[in-house]
Amino acid sequence: MDSRILLPALLLVFGLATVLAQTAAPGIACETKNGTSCDECLKNVTCLWCIKTKSCVTYPVRTILPPHALCPLSEARWGLCWMNFQALIITLAVIGGIIIIAFLICLFCCCKCENAGSKRFEDKMQRQANKTKTKQEERKSEMKQRHEEIRKKYGLSGQNQYSKFA
Repeated sequence: MDSRILLPALLLVFGLATVLAQTAAPGIACETKNGTSCDECLKNVTCLWCIKTKSCVTYPVRTILPPHALCPLSEARWGLCWMNFQALIITLAVIGGIIIIAFLICLFCCCKCENAGSKRFEDKMQRQANKTKTKQEERKSEMKQRHEEIRKKYGLSGQNQYSKFA
């Protein structure tokens, strides 16, 4: 699975599992803690504290985020009194963006390095081909020189007799 999807999905599943796994103490509902403090309300993880109304309500697990009618995101607290949902969403979006940008930079660098490696390989193959071509030309010139020596030895060094007809 893609790592960009895996981390948020894992956080979401972990959060939902935590919310669903925790149950209120028997007979004590979140609404009974209205009028108390945020810390007192959030001792039970199924409770949500709304600063605007100073009320403690049961967290709406069917909707991942609490609806605006229940409590605005900037006023809702769950788990910690000092962190609101709006800040949490912005923080997760920034972290997700940084992870995506870092992934794209790594991907770009890896592709660039891979191309540089193939460029080095191509250069090496080109040098090897040039070396082979040079050796072949040297052998060809040596053969030509030996043929000339043989022609001189047997007196055939004159003009090619068939060049008149060409």
